[in-house]
Amino acid sequence: MSLNTAISRSEASVLATNKVLKNTYLLLSMTLIFSAMTAGAAMMLNLPHFNPFVTLIGYFGLLFLTTKFSNSAMGIVFVFALTGFMGLTLGPILTMYIKAFSNGHELIMMALGGTGVIFLGLSGYALTTKKDFSFMGGFLMVGVLVAFLAGLGAMIFTIPALSLAVSAMFILLMSGMILFQTSEIIHGGETNYILATVSLYVTIYNLFLSLLQLLGIFSGDD
Repeated sequence: MSLNTAISRSEASVLATNKVLKNTYLLLSMTLIFSAMTAGAAMMLNLPHFNPFVTLIGYFGLLFLTTKFSNSAMGIVFVFALTGFMGLTLGPILTMYIKAFSNGHELIMMALGGTGVIFLGLSGYALTTKKDFSFMGGFLMVGVLVAFLAGLGAMIFTIPALSLAVSAMFILLMSGMILFQTSEIIHGGETNYILATVSLYVTIYNLFLSLLQLLGIFSGDD
């Protein structure tokens, strides 16, 4: 292989990575806005809490369809269907916080601000340093699975201390996921911007909910 060919391939790889990164953040911004709109609609309509099993079925079903059609235009449709659905499930939770705490609006804004600071800070760090965080993948997957099962246990058996621990664990895990997922895009581990968008959206969603729960416990005014 000639030097010019190697340089050309390197430049093409950088351009492809930049395109994936640009498309990911553009689509992520749009889905976050759309999700906020559906959450607001759910609050205005005063929708009740979704059954946890309905939420899981809807989430995994739409996630499967998004993944299946991730290489076509239909993938974008299912991305908005998935994030819109998650926004609908978020609406009743936000309504509950507003009704349960006199400073509910402040708690939501604090959680939103905290999520934004963490996401922008960590993704910015990964982008500027260009460090490879792929080594975190296995640990994060196991950690998320353990935290998810612990969360189910806390919900089924109503254990407040475990629920608090799960929220703190999710904040740490989601922070790690931001570094890992951004690194994957930068280093070519993820070349599909639809899948990258879904991964980052779910991370942001879980980070926001975990922050909100902790703020409700420690800063909520009845």
